[in-house]
Amino acid sequence: MSISLKTPAEIEKMRVAGRLAAEVLDYIAPFVVPGVTTGELDRLCHEFMEDVQGCIPAPLNYAPPGYKPYPKATCISVNHQVCHGVPGDRQLKNGDVLNIDITTIKDGYHGDTSRMFQVGDASIQAKRLCEVTFECLWLGIAQVKPGGHLGDIGQAIQAHAENAGYSVVREFCGHGIGAQFHEDPQVVHYGKAGTGIQLRPNMIFTIEPMINAGKAAIRELADGWTIVTKDHSLSAQWEHTVLVTESGFEVLTLSAGARLPPEWIEGLGRS
Repeated sequence: MSISLKTPAEIEKMRVAGRLAAEVLDYIAPFVVPGVTTGELDRLCHEFMEDVQGCIPAPLNYAPPGYKPYPKATCISVNHQVCHGVPGDRQLKNGDVLNIDITTIKDGYHGDTSRMFQVGDASIQAKRLCEVTFECLWLGIAQVKPGGHLGDIGQAIQAHAENAGYSVVREFCGHGIGAQFHEDPQVVHYGKAGTGIQLRPNMIFTIEPMINAGKAAIRELADGWTIVTKDHSLSAQWEHTVLVTESGFEVLTLSAGARLPPEWIEGLGRS
């Protein structure tokens, strides 16, 4: 496994790309209303990235080994869709919850982030799943520091999700990121503290827990991309891109509209 440590110049480019990705989510939030299609949301994000930000949407035509090219600029996963939902004609309705996943390319470097959105009045159960998943994200981020291990992140996320009665998707994980969309290391969202790769300053990776209200089992739809829960239970995901600093971490995908972390989580004062 070859993990690249980013240079100061690369880190600065990653800060820009990360902020721009977050600002796409700020922009699209008012459009997430009953009746809008996921395809329309994708079109708006795509135009904003290209025409306003001067970015390239990384998912468009992305084709890892074994996959056909991804056809859209964003991933939009609704209700029981876990990840990689392909935007299309689906109209959002009151009570839906959805994840919008944005990855920008700016000056050759990637910024990757996602948020959950609620359409109108979501159920108490859906709101709780979204909230616990958000807490899982920040509990994982709080473990990031030089000398720590990837297992610290996974253990914190898994423990919180399972204590709430939820399950962690294991087939998909966070990843290193930089000039490439997906780099080493893989950042799994379960595990044992003190195990796995040791964290070093200037590593950059995503943390993006996918938490299911039911069982962890998933399946792929016929489009070759969209992943859903096998038991049709709701799924939620939040994502940030994180830099390991000399003293802790820096979240690179923050913006004016990004939600602040839960105040009760310890260890988030580092920068």
